[in-house]
Amino acid sequence: MKTINLNADLGESFGAWRMGQDEALLRIVQSANLACGFHAGDPLAMRKTIAAALAAGVSIGAHPSYPDLQGFGRRSMRCSAEEVEAMLLYQIGALDGMARAQGGRVTHVKPHGALNNDACADRALADVVALATAAYDEGLILLAPALSHLAAAGEAAGLATVAEVFSDRAYLDDATLAPRERPGAVLHGAEACLAHVAKMLAAGGIVTHSGKILSTPIGSICVHGDGPDAVAIAAALRDRLQADGFVLKSLA
Repeated sequence: MKTINLNADLGESFGAWRMGQDEALLRIVQSANLACGFHAGDPLAMRKTIAAALAAGVSIGAHPSYPDLQGFGRRSMRCSAEEVEAMLLYQIGALDGMARAQGGRVTHVKPHGALNNDACADRALADVVALATAAYDEGLILLAPALSHLAAAGEAAGLATVAEVFSDRAYLDDATLAPRERPGAVLHGAEACLAHVAKMLAAGGIVTHSGKILSTPIGSICVHGDGPDAVAIAAALRDRLQADGFVLKSLA
């Protein structure tokens, strides 16, 4: 049996500002990475998105970031290891507390934006992220980009680590994401994303922008929930994966 997971970054509304199509995506994906207030989200948005995820039977993950509301968490910050550990514990704990109050719990962690990118490239930072996650709950799953320092750090920390690829992002030959400002770095439309994912699954690993194949297991596929095509992309991926014989399962 071939199993795989679809995940999406959700709960990114803040106050009167609305982001994404969370309810529609929760009917498609199996796991949701919820903003914890540092790059997006607020207590009410967190609470409502948790309730919607629980009602949909979708597993809940914390999506912690640098404290960067203005930049949506996409700007790198120079923080000490102690600061990174504290901000992770703060965000995971806040989301997990809200989930437990509604009869659920956080079952995985996936860093957001620049924090994720930085941890993928910097093993020392990756170790801090992994060890902070394990310090909160060693039973948590770490959702980490395939072939990254973060994935290796998660395994070294004894965490169950799931390797993910991105449906809408191009890769460089070192398995990192092409910077967003580069032409072709962000894929648009269901057809382009579907072709990208199908190529990687067929090749058994990441297929880079130059055509290089980097062999790796793929346990989860991310659909960014903030794009206008997110629902169409997620639905197309679900349908194609099921047609190809995959069973879609939550990370939990």
